[in-house]
Amino acid sequence: MAAMKRILLVLTAAFTILSVRAEKTLDIYWVDVEGGAATLMVTPAGQSILIDTGNPGTRDAGRIHEVATKQAGLRKIDFLITTHFHGDHFGGAAPLSQLMPIGKVYDNGIPVRNPDRNRQDPAFVLKVKPYKTMKVDGRVVVKPGGTLPLQQADGTAKVDLTFVAAARKFIEPPKGAKKNPLTGSVPPMKEDLSDNANSVASLITLGNFRFLDCGDLTWNMEAKLVEPVNRIGTVDVYQVNHHGLATSNNPLLIKSVAPTVSVMNNGHRKGCSPSAFTALQETQSIKAMYQVHRNLRPDGSDNNTDNELIANLTGPNECKAYTMKLSVTADGKSYTVFNPRNKHQRTFKTRRH
Repeated sequence: MAAMKRILLVLTAAFTILSVRAEKTLDIYWVDVEGGAATLMVTPAGQSILIDTGNPGTRDAGRIHEVATKQAGLRKIDFLITTHFHGDHFGGAAPLSQLMPIGKVYDNGIPVRNPDRNRQDPAFVLKVKPYKTMKVDGRVVVKPGGTLPLQQADGTAKVDLTFVAAARKFIEPPKGAKKNPLTGSVPPMKEDLSDNANSVASLITLGNFRFLDCGDLTWNMEAKLVEPVNRIGTVDVYQVNHHGLATSNNPLLIKSVAPTVSVMNNGHRKGCSPSAFTALQETQSIKAMYQVHRNLRPDGSDNNTDNELIANLTGPNECKAYTMKLSVTADGKSYTVFNPRNKHQRTFKTRRH
């Protein structure tokens, strides 16, 4: 009987994987890493891309592994992109590598000093050591304009991932691009000397569908992406930068890329700042603002979208770690956002860009 149960489990897992890949969608999962970042994507050809791995320890790595294996039907992370070297973005990588194989890792190159102000910091060297020594198939230093070697699936639109920023450098603007009319409309902030400003930014496309993930890119660097020339054009979905904190989410960037949907991977008491929330609300193109968590800070009770569009409403002790999901049709012409907590789903048409 036990042997029969094991066979059924194996067959069920295999069927799940085949079912996921047979749909030939581009699937995006915002894993709940409670104020960190972990965005998992599965291409129509079944390849997996993970941008960031949440916090150190087993909790976030376990959550990523569960979403990857049970929801996405994966056995391996083919590509891992680490946007920058803050613990809530790279800390879960080494524990995850103990749970499932990781292919190639893309980052800015492992720093030998603490990248925050480039200072000597023995504690940082110790923190980054597990990431440096974890078993992977290979490592690549990101260059703006570079791409991932993605496979294409028959009968689907072309899928691409292009790096548009890394280490404070940016992709070249399109030939003949005109000056962004919003140039100069938002003043700069004081220079950010943290590694947030070095964040790797990625533009993921399937046909006409476009999704922008900039990690924790900060205010002045966000402006350089779109000023004086918009280097990336418009997008359909914007992952809210830096968990929705005030040092990021420059209105100049958000209004220039003009998303239809925003998704914020914030925490119970992290992110969803008044300025970021206002910037999203005042961007006329945005039709829906999704959050992984309801902001529960006593001083920020109004900085939330509708409960229907929030995956997790409760505090950390009761949190079910629901994962927001988005699926893009094989032709790239529409996409559906699904909230597993309440079964809410809404479909949007991809815009012409």
